[in-house]
Amino acid sequence: MTEEPALEGPSSSPTQARAPAQAPAGSPAGPAPTPVFGWYIPVGQPFAEGQPFGNGPPGYGRPLGYGIPGYGPPPYGPVGYPPGPVWGPVRPPSFARVPHAEPQPYLRLMRTVNYRWWRPLLGLLAFLGSYLVAAVIVTFAFLAGGLELDLNRLDDLTDPVVLALANASLIVALPAVWLAWVVHTERIGWSSSVLGRIRWRLFLRYGLLALAVLGLGILIGLLVGGGIGPTTGFDGGEYALLLTVVILTTPLQSAAEEYLFRGYLSQAISSWIPSRTGGAILAALLTATLFSFAHAPGDFFTFLDRFAFGLAASAVVWLTGGLEAAIALHAANNVVIFLVIGALGGATSSDIQAESGTAALIVGLDILVMVVYVWMVAKTRKRWHPEILSRTAEPATAEPTRGHPPTSPGPTAAGWDGRSPYWPPPYAPAPYPTPS
Repeated sequence: MTEEPALEGPSSSPTQARAPAQAPAGSPAGPAPTPVFGWYIPVGQPFAEGQPFGNGPPGYGRPLGYGIPGYGPPPYGPVGYPPGPVWGPVRPPSFARVPHAEPQPYLRLMRTVNYRWWRPLLGLLAFLGSYLVAAVIVTFAFLAGGLELDLNRLDDLTDPVVLALANASLIVALPAVWLAWVVHTERIGWSSSVLGRIRWRLFLRYGLLALAVLGLGILIGLLVGGGIGPTTGFDGGEYALLLTVVILTTPLQSAAEEYLFRGYLSQAISSWIPSRTGGAILAALLTATLFSFAHAPGDFFTFLDRFAFGLAASAVVWLTGGLEAAIALHAANNVVIFLVIGALGGATSSDIQAESGTAALIVGLDILVMVVYVWMVAKTRKRWHPEILSRTAEPATAEPTRGHPPTSPGPTAAGWDGRSPYWPPPYAPAPYPTPS
């Protein structure tokens, strides 16, 4: 008969040595604990300032305000928990995987436990350097490829070659943004959403919604005479090539611009502002202004139109906790414009080519369409439930409960500290002795 280890109750001396219990020979390993971003983290005893750290590595003996469970003295530390070589050593979590001390909205995802004010500046420098190099390489690649580029039509984006070059030179901003995130020593997925990745289901839903709303608005805008340049006639072969370029590159070009303006720039600006609301408002205003100037507006109405678009994109990012709705808005707008104007045999222009009264009507219609889209995104949150806050290190299943150890299979008595009001979840295997 295997001798069971002696049990310790709450009345045991706090200084008494506690040896971790060993599993009986041949006993099956119980269910593994709930993983926290790939790590097994027990709920430890909170430590007051100045108390010893226990057996964990320096900095992991108490929460330290990072939202990471403290390990405490044995048996909570790596030496005494879990009991026996059942699941291997308990390792501290990686800041790169659970970097936020508390749930954060998308615009505050740079405010990690290792945030420094200079990291966004260094990231912007890394973005500028890498993007300029990549854009030059893409331009020379097009010229070296022998593609026929009509220099007289460089401002006409319905020319398939011109559109391909313009889109390619913007698409390279996407990896440049991801490179900027390397400066933060965090996952590049934080540039996409609060989940650290693109939520494809939401993107498809918002894409269909944007196509329906913006498609109708753009068609109405074309009817009142804006956005179409000199008519050149319909060319079926050229339109088929334009269709291919638009479908393959325009969504990526739209995503790259959103990752830059509503993504990294907005997150950097918001990270410098103590107030969440103030940071979001300032980021929306500044990035909308930069976005409008980046499109080289030739008049006030064109600037106002692009500025309103930037504000609408920032609004849906704030409402949904990620870039999916903004990318869908941008991509739907560009795809519909290029395909419709190309089919009509017109040439696009960066400016609204109309008289002041007509231009004001077009801009007003565009703003109304974008307001409708933002309103519909806000209304659909009740059905689609987009995540708007990031996750932290502590899972819901690791919430401690107060009181004495449970009588159900759980950790050994050697694994319970009578001084602590916290009791970890029943991670230990069933064959282990339990308090009676």
